[in-house]
Amino acid sequence: MTDALQLEIDGPVARIAFNRPDKRNAISQAMWEAFPRLIETAISDRAVRIITIQSVTPAMFSAGADIGEFAERARDPVWQTGNRQALRNAQIAISRAPVPTLAIVDGDCVGAGCGVALACDMRIASSRARFGITPAKLGLVYPLHDIKLLVDLVGAGQARRILYTGELLSADEALVIGLIEMGTTVEALSRETDLLIARIVENAPSSTMGLKGLVRRVLDGDPDDDAASAAIFDAAFAGADFAEGLAAFAARRKPVFADR
Repeated sequence: MTDALQLEIDGPVARIAFNRPDKRNAISQAMWEAFPRLIETAISDRAVRIITIQSVTPAMFSAGADIGEFAERARDPVWQTGNRQALRNAQIAISRAPVPTLAIVDGDCVGAGCGVALACDMRIASSRARFGITPAKLGLVYPLHDIKLLVDLVGAGQARRILYTGELLSADEALVIGLIEMGTTVEALSRETDLLIARIVENAPSSTMGLKGLVRRVLDGDPDDDAASAAIFDAAFAGADFAEGLAAFAARRKPVFADR
């Protein structure tokens, strides 16, 4: 684990935070390797219903991969293979965590930092956020898995524009093209984030987890139900969360769902 990537659990919310301000939260190999461990620690707590990824420092998300580390070690094929695998493992851990994941972006979200945000289920950003994927400016390319995450969000045409130009997009433009789901002012970011999180965690955890898994199947190319997805749908009717939801509806009160 690394102090540059921190985990804090507060009831239903697990927060993973970049804490490397002297490097503008550039992501090192050690940080990539820490992501899956932190995700695993978070989801092992059955009270956790959402994982957020953000920065300890305001006005900063992540400037991308640690270019200094790249310059020093990228010509080492063993290190290069390990770095590529560590990056992929981190994104898989984020995107396929059983609970929802949310990127909270305030400031620049560039390159590999954008790759982290893309791996999350949702993104909320302040008006000073900027987004860009810039390997073309360094003579590099972007991994196929990252490109799929981008295309899934914005479509092939916008993905091409982002990748080919390497330009930075404002939060307003990112919202218009679907790169983020919510945009707000700097002053309102914390409040709007808390409201979004509250709306998610007050719902049945079995529902949000089941829905996340089914959305992932759609993104992975499944076009229709099969026995496994039908079983998930059918099992919900016998679950404790459905019983509580019905009881709360009948009593005209808010449901109180148990931990996962």
